[in-house]
Amino acid sequence: MGNVIMHNVVSVDGFIADLNDDVGPLHEWYFSGDTPITPPSNRRPDGPEKFDHSGAGVDFKVSSASAEYVGPMWEGIGASVMGRRLFDLVNGWEGQPPAGDHVVVVSHRPKPDGWHPEASYHFVDDVTTAVATAKELAGDRTVIVNAGVVGGQVLAAGLVDEVAMDVVPVVFGSGRRYFGDIDRQHLLDEPHVVIQGDRVLHLRFTIRP
Repeated sequence: MGNVIMHNVVSVDGFIADLNDDVGPLHEWYFSGDTPITPPSNRRPDGPEKFDHSGAGVDFKVSSASAEYVGPMWEGIGASVMGRRLFDLVNGWEGQPPAGDHVVVVSHRPKPDGWHPEASYHFVDDVTTAVATAKELAGDRTVIVNAGVVGGQVLAAGLVDEVAMDVVPVVFGSGRRYFGDIDRQHLLDEPHVVIQGDRVLHLRFTIRP
């Protein structure tokens, strides 16, 4: 099976959004370059009207360095794991995840009645089941775990193979922490990916056993 990668765009002081769930300038690098990049879900020829993953009604355009990194990463995703908070904030991207074919939502509440029955979204109530379900659905492709509280729980449970961060040069001071409420030390190896984009630094670390 593929690796489990915890991932998010993050400020230099470790926040993925402010306390109002506003990402501020964290996503500006998605639109500041000259190389178009399209989420895999938006390239599918059939299906419902495409969801605006940019949130701005415009196409993604990143630096060439970021495109060479982000494109293959998106293509390699088979399934993702997210918390109920993010699901509710984006309404599950209307059943169209930006990458991968399957989503596992960690929640004590079931899927909303009648919500996009065609979408491969699976609701489970613990992170161990979530990762196992996502790995089965993804096959030999990557499982992406969104950072935050659920991501921190997955890391604490020893179920993460790599940590991936798109670090943006901004200081939030407070907000939603990349590692959620994690409260003990975890050692990482030296980064095996270090890519300088335009207003973003792409980093990936393996978890040290």
